[in-house]
Amino acid sequence: MKYLSLPAGLLAPLLMLSCQTPKPAASAGTTASAAPAAPVADVPVWQSDAYTLYRDRVVQGRFEGRARSATELVSNYQSPANAFQSPQVAFKFSINGKDNEMPAGQDHQLVAVPRPGGAPIETPPIVFGQRYADATPLPPNTYLAPNTPVRIRLDLRPVLAAFKKQGYYTTFKGEKLYQSDFKHVFVAGSAAPLSWDFDNLVNKPELELQDADGDGIYEVTLVLNQPQAAKTTAGQWKQSINTADFPQYSSEYPLADALYNLALEEARRAVEPDSTFRTGKEWAGVWTRDISYSIILAQAALQPKVAMNSLLRKVSADGRIIQDTGTGGAYPCSTDRIIWATAAWEIYKVTGDEAWLKRVYPIIRKSIADDVYNAYDPATGLVRGESSFLDWREQTYPRWMQPADIYQSENLGTNAVHHHANVVLAQMATRLGEPAVAARHEQLAQQIKAGLNQHLWQADKGYYGQYRYGRTALLLSPRAEALGEALSVLFGVAEGERAREVVAKTPTTPFGISCIYPQIPGLPPYHNNAVWPFVQSFWALAGAKAGNEASVLESMAAIYRPAALFLTNKENYVAENGDFAGTQINSSNMLWSLSGSLSLVYKVLFGMQWEADRLVFRPFVPQTFQGQRKLTGFRYRKAVLDIEMAGFGNEISRITMDGQPLADAAVPASLTGRHAVRIQLKNQIPPAAQVNKVANAFSPETPVVALTKEHQITWAAQPGIRAYQVLRNGQPLGRTTEANFALPDADGNNEYQVVAENAQGLMSFASEPVVLISMGPGGTTERQVQFETVAPKASLPYKGYTDKGFVEITKSKNTSLTLPVTVPEAGLYAVDVRYANGNGPINTENKCAIRTLRMGTKQLGTLVLPQRGTGEWSNWGFSNPVLVQLEKGTHQLTLAFEPANENMNGEVNQAMLDYLRVRRVQ
Repeated sequence: MKYLSLPAGLLAPLLMLSCQTPKPAASAGTTASAAPAAPVADVPVWQSDAYTLYRDRVVQGRFEGRARSATELVSNYQSPANAFQSPQVAFKFSINGKDNEMPAGQDHQLVAVPRPGGAPIETPPIVFGQRYADATPLPPNTYLAPNTPVRIRLDLRPVLAAFKKQGYYTTFKGEKLYQSDFKHVFVAGSAAPLSWDFDNLVNKPELELQDADGDGIYEVTLVLNQPQAAKTTAGQWKQSINTADFPQYSSEYPLADALYNLALEEARRAVEPDSTFRTGKEWAGVWTRDISYSIILAQAALQPKVAMNSLLRKVSADGRIIQDTGTGGAYPCSTDRIIWATAAWEIYKVTGDEAWLKRVYPIIRKSIADDVYNAYDPATGLVRGESSFLDWREQTYPRWMQPADIYQSENLGTNAVHHHANVVLAQMATRLGEPAVAARHEQLAQQIKAGLNQHLWQADKGYYGQYRYGRTALLLSPRAEALGEALSVLFGVAEGERAREVVAKTPTTPFGISCIYPQIPGLPPYHNNAVWPFVQSFWALAGAKAGNEASVLESMAAIYRPAALFLTNKENYVAENGDFAGTQINSSNMLWSLSGSLSLVYKVLFGMQWEADRLVFRPFVPQTFQGQRKLTGFRYRKAVLDIEMAGFGNEISRITMDGQPLADAAVPASLTGRHAVRIQLKNQIPPAAQVNKVANAFSPETPVVALTKEHQITWAAQPGIRAYQVLRNGQPLGRTTEANFALPDADGNNEYQVVAENAQGLMSFASEPVVLISMGPGGTTERQVQFETVAPKASLPYKGYTDKGFVEITKSKNTSLTLPVTVPEAGLYAVDVRYANGNGPINTENKCAIRTLRMGTKQLGTLVLPQRGTGEWSNWGFSNPVLVQLEKGTHQLTLAFEPANENMNGEVNQAMLDYLRVRRVQ
């Protein structure tokens, strides 16, 4: 990838044209000593092979988005998504919306081209689990024709026969699918309306196959490449809503001015009649993380009352922050709700509203107390839970990870958020005269910060890893996570040279910083293989804090390009080609995207930093954005500021208010009335810093590993793999170029995983752990205790349990269960439970069951029992493991429902328990 880089000596004279009146053309006969300078509008502000940003427009190939004025934009952009679709359609069948037909990388293939004589395009009845490859020839340069009907047929008779014979069907994963849990059969795939989003197939009835005549052959007819379904954007935007009461911005860059006004108009559209924020045009309602990040970026300053109303909408009746519906039934599989605290503090810093401070303080304190109880890991100092905002399971996690595994993981962005929430609570406590609380949460903040720098920092790469993941032995995913990297800099987890290194070395792709890098193969873009403008905005703020001009400039271009071409602030776009139409879901008028655009003006260019008692200016103007700019009518508490700024760089030469020097470049909170602020920058380029520009790339596929009777692990070989790394308990054991590995003798129960490494050095996720159980002095080192031995077994008609039955737990039934566990030797043991939770789907709602594990009065940890499928009460799995040091002998372990175990539903906190399992790991 080549990027335009003009020497400073050449660049400065060209840019000075912005402040000069153009000279008249030379008269006839005049001899010119040099070629005439290019018109200012034709000098790129930023340029790469992918696109070029000018003062008044952005150009990407044959497409152009242009500002006609500060209130009008035009664009000729058309999405290429439907133009050159391949007729090779990959697909799989899915029972109950699960990826349960064939292993990853094994798909059916249909060639959707016209058949001889006009015969219909259809598959034969494909036996569930047996790969089908269409042998129809595919001529070169052939594309999927518009409105192509295809008929897909499935032979489900082997599955139905297994149901009839034994009551269940065993999937390729070895999991038992019981007849009582069989609800639907769908088709997932690569060409719309097909989708690889297995978790949401239940919301797409058009993809469900039906057996109309009861012969066991299911089928569905779909129309591929429907032009009427193609996603489009407007060709023109003209301001149509009065935003004169908002701060007004003007500069010598018409495109930036128009995009600011577009964001203002969309910010006004984002307010519902009840004076709360709407998340996006396609996303109704208030979402905790969306509004919080939006408030931090710009909405605290722009619309503080609406921001307050929106945050309060996300507080439960008992005064806790609400975790939105999500993976496994939400909290505590996901724990990033606490970003609410930073948003609430931002509102206080902007408004100085003491009543607001006193109102939010106990909410934050109670929520963090629950998190400490349910999610804090004392062994690492980190907090468990899903990646902040990256809440679509397989988009950023290996496919084998279940919601219980995701709870067990320790993520960069989520921990940065928890770190700062504790910083915020400590600051609030100090202001409210509670020094003991302040000290406690300062300590917790430092604990999380230390944990991140110890366990997630990658010295060889110069940025943090994505998360720690696994089962009983966690390892670090080396992928970069854009939001987490940005927040680590902004929230002070990375400081000084480490912060500068994060900004300089985190990979950025041609169209912006992708959510993760490298991408995961075989998945459609959404979080994977996508750039999100709000994340890019936080990356811009991180770049400014680190003093990296190249990074700031690249971020500004990556935010302005899509808004100018699409004429709205989209939710996301494809990292591979910058298109809005290729992602699984995309909304216009997206709250956090438009807030990110506004933050470029408020927090980057003018460098506004709100503190509890003042507003500080720390401007950052890249050299190619130099010139005069104004921000008028900006409200700060009881004052209104009219701000003018000239020059470039990140150092102030002179700043005045009403003609008098402004000490520390800070406006005091006590200021009232209207005032004029003038800022002159030093016109000095910050010290040179690099940006890690990389081509968009994909990691290898995650291996699927099996354990043989001969104590070997085997997996399918992948093309282009340099080597496979074998791990034991999260640590390197050996490397091989073969697709098998003989396991050495080892004491205890050991987990083995395999990581594939390609020729570029990119690593796959580690495979799902396989456990080799050793024999101890008293036999196997695994112990199981049936719950029905200590409580009455349930009379519910569910299948798949072991031994004589299972026990139901709710908020009022079997709220405390004590089981005797005998271990033959002292050691570190993993304690978990086999359970079922059919109260909701695997990817949404809020009925995750939670229980506290104790030994006597000692709290050992939290057991999380996420949802496994709506109505799938015969779908059994394991909770997260809790690691416990046990002495030889018998111990009384108690599973109890305690006040901190309330989930986000508040009423349904239910599961079925089969047995408690204890395995020695060390």
